[in-house]
Amino acid sequence: MSALYRIDSVHLHQFVQAIWRHAGSTADEARLVADHLVAANLAGHDSHGVGMIPSYMTSLAQGHLQLNQRPEIVKDVGAVLTLNARNGFGQVAAYEAMEHGITRARNFGIAAVGLHHSHHIGRIGHWAEQCAQAGFVSFHFVNVEGDPMVAPFGGSDRRFGTNPFCAIFPRHGHKPLLLDFATSGIAFGKTRVAWNKGVEVTPGYLIDHQGNATTDPGVMQQPPYGSLLPFGLHKGYALATMCEILGGALSGGRTTHQATLQTSADAIFNCMTTIIVNPHAFDAPAMHQEAEAFIDWVKQSPQSGDEPIQVPGEWEEANRRARQEQGIPLDANSWQQICHAALQAGMSADELDAFRAQTSSS
Repeated sequence: MSALYRIDSVHLHQFVQAIWRHAGSTADEARLVADHLVAANLAGHDSHGVGMIPSYMTSLAQGHLQLNQRPEIVKDVGAVLTLNARNGFGQVAAYEAMEHGITRARNFGIAAVGLHHSHHIGRIGHWAEQCAQAGFVSFHFVNVEGDPMVAPFGGSDRRFGTNPFCAIFPRHGHKPLLLDFATSGIAFGKTRVAWNKGVEVTPGYLIDHQGNATTDPGVMQQPPYGSLLPFGLHKGYALATMCEILGGALSGGRTTHQATLQTSADAIFNCMTTIIVNPHAFDAPAMHQEAEAFIDWVKQSPQSGDEPIQVPGEWEEANRRARQEQGIPLDANSWQQICHAALQAGMSADELDAFRAQTSSS
């Protein structure tokens, strides 16, 4: 198993900003990218954290990712907006799309935002949390355009992406309820993390190129490629299908089919349709009391094991507390790949060494 590094989140944030500043991003773009990637690691979603940097750097070198792009509003009908991200950083495009949507939801009580042609928008829960910070409920349907990794229920090869679904409900005096998951059994990035650590994945999530069940994450990292499987058999597949159509087609973007297939595994482009709702627009004066009554009721169930009963979002919050205190864990292979990407971006060996000197391994 690969050695483990523990990196302070503030230090890692500075490092990520420096990488993208050297690559050519503006200060604001580099900050937004670092905000998102480090926050994903803090939440425990390493698949969408700083380990994505090498892939982003490859995408940039191949001409797919475009730096310093701002999303363009291509249609505005008041409560409904459509934005073209112009292949720019998803961490910038999605942030600005949510800001537009939040403003419209504040004015109209509800807003719908379609975002298309965005480079990887990362952890979708981050954008839901942005909405919740404004006091709003949100729902997010996302597809991965032309980058198939998941086999349909009953199929044996990859036909669509990991297609996340996300929803959030803000609470008074508590962190919001957050549902955020890929419609595949595990995210593709989790196979990258397992591959770099030299460990297998849990059975039931992967098939090889012949359609046989496997626990080897290498089938997603090197040819001949296998496939991820939907979670929950036909149910996950059905939800993935709706995310493909609602996220890809309705947003003004594209769905995955022969004409949209990407030629590079690092050309990750997302489309997202987001619905943002002001909960106070409803006639629901007891909304928060009812939500908390339900949560209390659920948590009163006798535990069946050693783990406490949690509601959506508590797992991420526990990770944030632990990782703020103990540092963000990164396996040695991922860390070396990130450092190599820093040199590719134009960082000097001396500057890189200064950053590396502040890390600790275990």
